[in-house]
Amino acid sequence: MIWSQVYDPLGNLALSTIAAAIPVVVLLGAIGIFEIRAHIAAMLGLATALLVAIFVFGMPAGMAGMAAVYGAGYGLMPIGWIILNVIFLYQLTNEKGEFDVLRHSIRGISDDRRMQVLFIAFSFGAFFEGAAGFGTPVAVSAAMLMGLGFSPLSAAGLCLIANTAPVAFGALGTPVVALAAVTGLDLMEVTGMIGRQLPFFSLIVPFWLIWAMVGFRRMIEVWPALLVAGAAFAIPQYLVSNFHGPWLVDIVAAIVSMVALALFLRVWHPARPMTEAPKDWSSKDVAAEEEHDHPADVTSRGAALRAWMPWFILSVFVFIWGVPQAKAFLDSIWSAKLPIAGLHELVMKVPPVAPEPHAETAIFNFNILSMTGTGILLASLVAGFMLGYTPAGLLRMYGRTLHMIRFSLLTIACMLALGYVTRFSGTDATMGLAFAHTGWFYPFFGTLLGWLGVAVTGSDTASNVLFGGLQRVTAQQLGLNPVLMAAANSSGGVMGKMIDAQSIVVASTATKWYGHEGSILRFVFFHSIALACLVGILVMAQAYIHPFTLMVPDVVQAVPAAN
Repeated sequence: MIWSQVYDPLGNLALSTIAAAIPVVVLLGAIGIFEIRAHIAAMLGLATALLVAIFVFGMPAGMAGMAAVYGAGYGLMPIGWIILNVIFLYQLTNEKGEFDVLRHSIRGISDDRRMQVLFIAFSFGAFFEGAAGFGTPVAVSAAMLMGLGFSPLSAAGLCLIANTAPVAFGALGTPVVALAAVTGLDLMEVTGMIGRQLPFFSLIVPFWLIWAMVGFRRMIEVWPALLVAGAAFAIPQYLVSNFHGPWLVDIVAAIVSMVALALFLRVWHPARPMTEAPKDWSSKDVAAEEEHDHPADVTSRGAALRAWMPWFILSVFVFIWGVPQAKAFLDSIWSAKLPIAGLHELVMKVPPVAPEPHAETAIFNFNILSMTGTGILLASLVAGFMLGYTPAGLLRMYGRTLHMIRFSLLTIACMLALGYVTRFSGTDATMGLAFAHTGWFYPFFGTLLGWLGVAVTGSDTASNVLFGGLQRVTAQQLGLNPVLMAAANSSGGVMGKMIDAQSIVVASTATKWYGHEGSILRFVFFHSIALACLVGILVMAQAYIHPFTLMVPDVVQAVPAAN
């Protein structure tokens, strides 16, 4: 039986939107206000989403249940698979004391804690976003900051803030490729438009990151380095996106940013170095351990290379697994596409959300060989043997890691299940249609629609697939350029990445601070909203104000919509 989505089941768009938003409110309220443990909050949110989908929007119960199963499967494979294996690698290096060495070697770049955050969370994290995405940069960089003595809250929060500007081109441009496919717009036009929006924020984010860390005055003390890191990322981000394509944007920009910052810090040093961590964001346990380090053991070049070796290996494997040709080769060895019974092509998306009615596909792609998490697992095993682990030792550590993050995996499965229920039931489209009724202000609120999509689904790719068609249709109805609004969906979405429940759980797991997701959410929520609004203001300017309109290709003259 085919079921068509209904976007205003209550006959009043305002009431239908309120009903559609209930699962999101329950989820975020449980985590951020009542501080309920994340896996319980996720189960409450999922249960609410199922009730709303079935009893308000009329989705058949069997379809709703299979949508939840589909989402949970995607949450575990590939996202949970990535997190499990990244934490496994972290555990291997931490058990051998290599993070103590790593901490000292990073001080070879700079003793200043602000520069360490800038290098690891912003520049180095962007490389992992470009190569793998799906939580990898937050997991890796947060674990590294913890090893440097940062508290769980600061390590998690700062990495979430830093992992914004690169997200649209993450995983070798996957979100942009998906956006072009779902909207039918030219890939290079969409890529170039995003590349004329996000570089502004690639310049801003380093300043914003350090401001969030230490305040405005201490941020201004290091503005030259922040400008170098931001400009060295923003300029390649613009050039590669506009003249090459979406695939290598983050990889090239991150490498240029890391090299430029490292070289700059060889000739420039802050006048007032911050070598000690302030009490409110330092890790007392790690700081205490630091006193017992043996300088002779941790400052030699060989020791430093050994400490960095696992992360070099990880970078190589992640990059290889991100290359489309490598993925295709691994998929040719073995992969399985499994249509979800009771859901595949049985849910009909209809206008005005879709230009014309079409059935939603629901195929679980079990391509475990080409999943990034598999590359991370192999990197971990290679590094583990090089660190001196035996096969039995690796197996024991893997079991310990699996036990440690069991609740995180459950949380991620429930979060993605919730996202897929909202997608297939059409409740997310109902929230999107509410934004579409904002008329002349749609460039601003359409940008926030992308933010909402990522906040709910945890993925810029998912948000683009979810709302890309709606953005194009609405833009054409309002006389706006559809390329501009499709790009705005992705650019606005990146700012929602820091508050989506999936990313927060990844951060809490990487910092071993599970159960404190509410504190992390409160830490980053303002930054997410503020940056998303700034993106919306830029898109408004590109839609209506000269000379910003010159950034938009083949501008369709925007006119105020009738109320």
